[in-house]
Amino acid sequence: MSPWLLASLLLIAAPAYCKTPAAPARAPAAQPAAAHPPGTAIASAHSLSTQAGLEIVRQGGNAFDAAIAVSSTLSVVEPISSGIGGGGFFLLHDAKTGRDVFLDARETAPAAATPAAYLDAKGELNRDRATNGPWSAGIPGLPAALVHLAQKYGKLPLKTSLAPAIRIAREGFEVYPRLEKGYGSRREVMERYRGTREVFLADGSPPKAGEILKQPDLARTLELLAAKGYDGFYRGDVGAKLLAAVKEEGGQWKPEELSGYKVVEREPLRLKYRGWDIVTAPPPSSGGVAMAEILQILEGWDLSKLDPAHRTHIIAEAMRRAYRDRTIYLGDPDFVKMPLARLTSRDYAAGLRATIHPEKATPSDLLSGQPAPLEDDETTHFSIIDAQGNRVSATQTVNLLYGSGMVAPGTGVLLNNEMDDFALRPGTPNAFGVMGFAANAPEPGKRMLSSMTPSFLESKDKVIAVGAPGGSRIITQVMLAVLAYDAGLAPQQVAAQPRIHHQWMPDAISAEAGALDADTVAKLQAMGHKVNAGESTWGNLQTVMWDKAANTLSGGTDPRNPVGQADVLSSRP
Repeated sequence: MSPWLLASLLLIAAPAYCKTPAAPARAPAAQPAAAHPPGTAIASAHSLSTQAGLEIVRQGGNAFDAAIAVSSTLSVVEPISSGIGGGGFFLLHDAKTGRDVFLDARETAPAAATPAAYLDAKGELNRDRATNGPWSAGIPGLPAALVHLAQKYGKLPLKTSLAPAIRIAREGFEVYPRLEKGYGSRREVMERYRGTREVFLADGSPPKAGEILKQPDLARTLELLAAKGYDGFYRGDVGAKLLAAVKEEGGQWKPEELSGYKVVEREPLRLKYRGWDIVTAPPPSSGGVAMAEILQILEGWDLSKLDPAHRTHIIAEAMRRAYRDRTIYLGDPDFVKMPLARLTSRDYAAGLRATIHPEKATPSDLLSGQPAPLEDDETTHFSIIDAQGNRVSATQTVNLLYGSGMVAPGTGVLLNNEMDDFALRPGTPNAFGVMGFAANAPEPGKRMLSSMTPSFLESKDKVIAVGAPGGSRIITQVMLAVLAYDAGLAPQQVAAQPRIHHQWMPDAISAEAGALDADTVAKLQAMGHKVNAGESTWGNLQTVMWDKAANTLSGGTDPRNPVGQADVLSSRP
């Protein structure tokens, strides 16, 4: 079943993936559009994190306090995907001021991490150093983001908002199959490191589904963060242990690089698609720029009037062109001058649209790999709308499965392996098969390019927060969510829809099982596309929606991830 069919056909396809949707907060029939939502909706990748957020709302917190609780709890229960040893992006809407702001808590490169440091004796990329251990880790940004959220946007003390995560880290949580399977695939790397063995082999054996995993060192680290704020992580005892651990394993972090980390507030990227106003991620995320290109190219067609093969062909060609530009132009805006006005303009999109042959694939090697003059599922996302109309769309990560595999002894902090998101060797694909060039080469203090695409959508009667993990496939997941909402789907159906993806290189359409039927695949192949149909599922999309006309809240959590939860807390008696 193609995900590009009309809304009625998408509604037929979705139940194969769907869990029971989050119950909407009910409203009286026939009334003017509501000024405020009737409660709080949260969708996250684990039920414990969703409930942690709602716990904080019950204590008087707003969406930003809830975001601290959800984020920190995910850092405890999803070490395979994210953690305070990593980073993330937080897209915020402050209902009181009407302001949208993008919190950039992306990791930064230590000075020692030059491109030459990642090459072997033959001048080839040393993949082990790029993805495992201390050299693969950037300076973490997530703890700074939690402090920033509490100080500038929250209502409650940081200590209150971190309390659920501290409790769960100390008391433990039930290991689920994805953690067990992921550990098995990374076991050789993880068991290299003393600190990792102390956490994951504490009982003498690897984590097994159904067991309780306790993380007392992580609980103490979170307590220090709660009590001392920024200094509780980046300086003092925890900071010293992080620096010592990196040095012990042969890495090179300077104390001033750790203590000098700063969150950056950036202006979000804005675009329009049909009747939707979209607020999304600017660089150092590539997501907003690429999504703007894809959607503005697609505006030239009425997708509902195309048969599945031609619809998929057009969408894949738009993806191909956007990912080519992602590879060539984008990087950290504090280091790289990018032609953003051109890349996000409708005129540029019209020019790209004109290069798409309606019946033939464009081989990716025919699209120039040189700039004109002048990015795995192991990430996580959550979405929140509260009763005041504040909203959060946040994506956080440690990059690959269990990040670098290295826990700093005595801290419980699993370090990221985000250095692989840089173009460590220009023209060489990273772990997601994405290439990069000079714009995304590492420099001291620079933030690596990301695909994370936390986004808000708003029409005359709907407000939506949405995002997903999935490495370089994040962008296309969120873009497909826009198309699905535009087709009239509800949040749970949006989260469940089958997915396709194209990222310029490698030159192939990837499709989940059920996304493309055999006839569609044959027609695409006749057009010249390589189609990898029936791939394993990917992504973990989380979304919430406020229907202003009905004044209801609802949420969708990705059924590919059975431990996720979307829930609604009504503020009505």
